[in-house]
Amino acid sequence: MKLQLWYHLLNIAIVLIVFIIGFKAINGAFTNATKAKRKKVILVICVLLWQFYIFALGQTDILSSYELPPRFAIFLIGPAFLFTGIFIYLNRNNTWLHYIPKSWLVYLQSFRILVETLFVFSVADGILHSNVTIEGYNFDMILGLSAPVIAFLAFGKNMISEKMVILWNYIGIAILASVIFVFLSTVFLPELYGSESSLMSLTFTNYPYTLIAGFLMPVGVFMHVLSIVQLRKSK
Repeated sequence: MKLQLWYHLLNIAIVLIVFIIGFKAINGAFTNATKAKRKKVILVICVLLWQFYIFALGQTDILSSYELPPRFAIFLIGPAFLFTGIFIYLNRNNTWLHYIPKSWLVYLQSFRILVETLFVFSVADGILHSNVTIEGYNFDMILGLSAPVIAFLAFGKNMISEKMVILWNYIGIAILASVIFVFLSTVFLPELYGSESSLMSLTFTNYPYTLIAGFLMPVGVFMHVLSIVQLRKSK
């Protein structure tokens, strides 16, 4: 129960961060107070609806099977990444993007340190397998630790170029892609790790652990892509 509480608290913190970033962009892009308020309401409703969707899935038996096709990929990972791609493509030329401080999208990637820390405790509770932590093949914590350093050197001291930050973002996306592969292969291809059965507990398919695939990982990807588009447009 204590571990679940920490997942809930981290989720609330990330939701608030998304609102702060969104409100910052909306306040800068829309001088009309009524229109700005309407955009904020839409943002809040969309995020809360997705949160409810993740919660509802975690309360059913829809995900509680490791048979193919991979239900996590179909119902959580796929839709979240599809939304990221469509949303950023449609808004790539909008002015609101430039009202988000460039450093924010880099600094905030440090939240992945907390995610990976929870993963380690989740292994101790028998919910996750060590493959998906830094003890195994997940190096996401290193990316999280590098985030404040990159942000400080690039935007605080101007010691590294924005091109380097763009490269760092691409590396971050690649690391997340590898983490997703490790998660999926640990569940669906245990033979790669010398096992004949899935290495992940079915508890992983319950809420709040569904937040990992449905919200926490997609937020990391979303901020990386948003930062890349923002930095490219600023040149």
